[in-house]
Amino acid sequence: MIVRAARADDAEALAAIYAHHVDHGVGTFEEIAPSAGEMADRLAAVQARGLPWMVVERDGQVKAFTYAAPFRLRAAYRYTAEDSVYVAPDAQRQGHGRAALGAVIQACEALGLRQIVAVIGDSANHGSIGLHRALGFEPAGLLPAAGFKLGRWVDVVLMTRALNGGGVGEPVGAGLDI
Repeated sequence: MIVRAARADDAEALAAIYAHHVDHGVGTFEEIAPSAGEMADRLAAVQARGLPWMVVERDGQVKAFTYAAPFRLRAAYRYTAEDSVYVAPDAQRQGHGRAALGAVIQACEALGLRQIVAVIGDSANHGSIGLHRALGFEPAGLLPAAGFKLGRWVDVVLMTRALNGGGVGEPVGAGLDI
């Protein structure tokens, strides 16, 4: 298993992994899977902000990806990122998501960020909730029936993880360019 920064030539694999979750799950509220070109644009936008987008590669194939994006585009949120984690169906529960998210957490900490927020689709998404809990995220709230997908109402679970002291003391550096 190799954890590395995502590259533009990973876009097709990223799109394939994400399409599975768009089409078959409620972890994302997107209903139309983006093309490889759109995934390449999203990757470039995240990396242009200096934020991490990591992949886990096994046997030469991308099996998982995780990235951090601005939590909200208001200046006061500049020290807070939101993570996203997606794992290929044949690689779930094998440590790929944990490895990728761990690398993103480390990168966000190195950037001087103070919080990471997980916005998890479906209160029954035990895999994602458990992954985040195992990496130090704590429950922060529930938005009941926040979305409607695949014929049912879906909750959103909010979790947070403090970095660099969280809300204690003054932040160091300028934070994200928002």
